[in-house]
Amino acid sequence: MDLLTALVDKGLRRELPSREEALAVLATSDDDLLDVVAAAGRVRRQWFGRRVKLNYLVNLKSGLCPEDCSYCSQRLGSQAGILKYTWLKPGEAAAAASAGVAGGAKRVCLVASGRGPTDRDVDRVSETIAAIKDQNEGVEVCACLGLLSGGQADRLRAAGADAYNHNLNTSEGTYGSITTTHTYADRVDTVQQAQAAGLSACSGLIAGMGESDEDLVDVVFGLRELDPDSVPVNFLIPFEGTPLAKEWNLTPQRCLRILAMVRFVCPDVEVRLAGGREVHLRTMQPLALHLVNSIFLGDYLTSEGQAGQADLDMIADAGFEVEGADTVTLPAHRGSGMCGTGEGACGGEDACHDEADAGTVPAVDAGAVPAARTDLVAVRRRGAGTDLPPNA
Repeated sequence: MDLLTALVDKGLRRELPSREEALAVLATSDDDLLDVVAAAGRVRRQWFGRRVKLNYLVNLKSGLCPEDCSYCSQRLGSQAGILKYTWLKPGEAAAAASAGVAGGAKRVCLVASGRGPTDRDVDRVSETIAAIKDQNEGVEVCACLGLLSGGQADRLRAAGADAYNHNLNTSEGTYGSITTTHTYADRVDTVQQAQAAGLSACSGLIAGMGESDEDLVDVVFGLRELDPDSVPVNFLIPFEGTPLAKEWNLTPQRCLRILAMVRFVCPDVEVRLAGGREVHLRTMQPLALHLVNSIFLGDYLTSEGQAGQADLDMIADAGFEVEGADTVTLPAHRGSGMCGTGEGACGGEDACHDEADAGTVPAVDAGAVPAARTDLVAVRRRGAGTDLPPNA
């Protein structure tokens, strides 16, 4: 396909594709899917070889969030039967983190529900970072605490945080239909605060919330413009008890097309396969490794993932290798350290916002969306906040 040849050439040169080309990737047929994966895989291998970076989530404070993000099981008014607990003690969080590191994780992501941290919360997280790094030499620590206020990013950096995660999630045009208690601009501002403090910026998206192809391209081009170092791609986990519980509109094939589009737009950043991969990619997860160079190991914040050993087996069976702690993740041209400008963990770009000519985009041939697999949505009942050992 001329489209894929052009996209590979651009990806190898780190050149931004057009919006029309990005939309065309999402509109390719299932018959062309393996060609799309192979093309994006060439770009992935150019910048990351066959390495897969492992990341491990520690949910420091679960549930009881005052924000109304429709996709979230921890949101205001959520009826999802998730674990709810207040702040883990630094020692408890460090023990959970160590389990992930022992399983092969290179980065530990510390997450807390809420609009944003208080200064006391920053103190707590700073103590937790110190405890984790004391027990795990060389581990990367990424904080994800919500919207930041003045000076908090600098304090986290001084405490030893390497990165900060704050996802854009969806396009600016549709953001208000997903969340009303804060804005898209608030999220952009927090990512920029993290970058200004020298933290590696991590920012990504959630697919499967009922958005259009144009929305997906908008948010990925928005990420390119922000230029984070890593871009987590989440696929909606439709928890019962949340407003989006009935949004089952992803197929494994569509997920792969989305990942390929992100790789073409963000060729040299850490593209991370994040929440929902087990639910929506299912047995096609190994194909995604040809598109992404990073995954989460084990469980997520409020849901269970596949067994940590199964993740390791999948990587080996697909012919990839776990990235070592002494390997720099990002290509040298993105700067020294684990990532690029600011050492990120998410995504980055120089967006071009020219409108595509809809008449030149191929028609979607996605087939029927399969029946909802609610049996694959499992609430986390082990690890942080419980007496059971974590999955790592």
